Amino acid sequence: MTSKKKFTVEEIQRRFDNDVERFSNLETGQQATIDAALVLDLVANLTATHVPKGGTVLDLGCGAGNFTIRVLQKTGPLHCYLVDLSFPMLERAEQRVQQTKALSIQTIQKDLRLLEFPEAQFDLILSGAAFHHLREESEWEMVFQNLQQWLKPGGRLYVFDLVIFDDPGIQAIMWKRYGKYLEELKGKEYREHVFAYIEDEDTPRSLPFQLRLLEKSGFASYEVLHRNSVFACYSAIK
Repeated sequence: MTSKKKFTVEEIQRRFDNDVERFSNLETGQQATIDAALVLDLVANLTATHVPKGGTVLDLGCGAGNFTIRVLQKTGPLHCYLVDLSFPMLERAEQRVQQTKALSIQTIQKDLRLLEFPEAQFDLILSGAAFHHLREESEWEMVFQNLQQWLKPGGRLYVFDLVIFDDPGIQAIMWKRYGKYLEELKGKEYREHVFAYIEDEDTPRSLPFQLRLLEKSGFASYEVLHRNSVFACYSAIK
């Protein structure tokens, strides 16, 4: 991945506005994300062990609602806050989450860097494939500090995202491996399509970078739940 100028928020938003149907399939909507179905199932089962009945969940970059839907299937009805850049995505997410009999749904169309919530509002925060759009280190720090503040004491954060390796040699090998995965999934044209929008839009950071931010932001503990190639899932407790 080079250091070319990345797309603006508006340009990223337009792509997702036009991709609602693909993201609306719980099982196959995120095939470019390695082990997406596995991780959604893992996180859903974990949330069922600690989210209180009638609790409150915030889904950052909710897309068509897959992460929240999978969690609700295991936890039961929750108060749901759905955040995304794309209004069509939010409309579809609200429609689909309503079918799970959520206690309440609030949709917010906004850049996650601009969000404001009271302290200690959420029992659970989810983020699937959203943070890799953050740019400067200062933005990452601000977002992680907000996450810690928005959670109730004992509340948990779950992040599943594209990550890089700090070692260039390892990154090159893993990126080649990811390309092979995409090609075997849908062919060379699909691989180039995915690589092109990653190059245009994304600025992922390494897993160690994000774990250090959790510590710096005041989270009490964290666990790496899953990693495969350039995708990882971790949780953190306030």
